[in-house]
Amino acid sequence: MSWDRIRAAREKFERFLLQRANVVGVGVGKKVIAGKETETPAVMVFVEKKLPEAQLKKTDIVPKTLDDVKTDVVETGRLKAQRATVGEEKPRTARWRPAPGGVSIGHVQITAGTLGGLVRDGGRRMILSNNHVLAASNDGRRGDAILQPGPADSGTREDIIANLERFVTIRFERSTTGGSGFAAALGRLMDRLRSRPQRNFVDAAIARPTRDDLVSDEIIDMKRTPGIMEAEVGLRVLKSGRTTGVTAGKILATNATVQIDYGRNVATFADQLLSGPMSEGGDSGSLLLDLEGRTVGLLFAGSDRTTVFNRARRVAEALRVEF
Repeated sequence: MSWDRIRAAREKFERFLLQRANVVGVGVGKKVIAGKETETPAVMVFVEKKLPEAQLKKTDIVPKTLDDVKTDVVETGRLKAQRATVGEEKPRTARWRPAPGGVSIGHVQITAGTLGGLVRDGGRRMILSNNHVLAASNDGRRGDAILQPGPADSGTREDIIANLERFVTIRFERSTTGGSGFAAALGRLMDRLRSRPQRNFVDAAIARPTRDDLVSDEIIDMKRTPGIMEAEVGLRVLKSGRTTGVTAGKILATNATVQIDYGRNVATFADQLLSGPMSEGGDSGSLLLDLEGRTVGLLFAGSDRTTVFNRARRVAEALRVEF
């Protein structure tokens, strides 16, 4: 069965699947049986927790097939934007001058994330990371101070390395702090029944270095070459992040629509890339590269089992930059 057929089924049944309890995303990938990846294409259905069918309502059970296309239910846990937690101490959290990709950075109002790398805006070099790292999840304004290291890593006004240039606004849907009881349950039901959630494609922002010599084109412990690589299922990838350093993996799902927890709010992202566990809190903003060093994606969320990336092409188009 062709990948085009799988993608068509994913698009047709996306809303049908996302309305089910416990489902946090859908994508396309290869079916896993008894812990081993097969060559069978499938619609991937990502759930917070995989439960026996006997424990689910009939309306929440994921069908085994959709228009003759197989499905595969994958437990990812809750997918969260990966800010740092306060109190971590690692070498990448130190002050770096010039600052390469893979080190701590952050808007003055956040904890810390990762300086992904440099991109070009016309002839200018710009720092690339996430909106929630450089623009405080839409709360930032052009010109705001960017610290390296980030505030969680003892960064202060003495560590200003750049100023926020621009970001792509994240469209949030609802609060995650709805509480319990009838009103909260009714609110969650209405969320599920709404016609279609607001879609995002990237969590991305750029910042202008205060001086060009304060930043480096290098990424710690990784080779980087110009250009974008379009991801396919099975592509081998690497990232270099503030918290977990260099980690390797492969793309397990593409064309994914996922719901991401930002702490106070939830946002839905479409056309995302998913891998296995490659990150922890504070790795948000890391560039995802293929083995040739070309940019594949931008890390922004995940769990202890799954990592989520924006497509590099989407980032470049949204921010009008070149890799």
